[in-house]
Amino acid sequence: MITAFVFIQTDTAQIPEVAEKISAIPGISEVYSVTGEWDLIAIARVREHEQLADVVADRLSKVDGVRETTTHIAFRAYSRHDLEAAFSLGLS
Repeated sequence: MITAFVFIQTDTAQIPEVAEKISAIPGISEVYSVTGEWDLIAIARVREHEQLADVVADRLSKVDGVRETTTHIAFRAYSRHDLEAAFSLGLS
């Protein structure tokens, strides 16, 4: 599974509408409105890199109101759940 974080700048008058449109794109699992330089962050989860190109370049970036995007592909996940499992001795 490939996970990517897409940072999105939008027309500020359309943030909720843009977020709703992006969240409906297959391959987008979550969309957050955030503070700072970017307006939204979307999380894409796909099986192959070609699918990521379809989701981000061919669909998300063409949503009306999207001004700019930058995409960061995740190498590894370090969630608390994963770390607890890795260090667990299996004792009850």
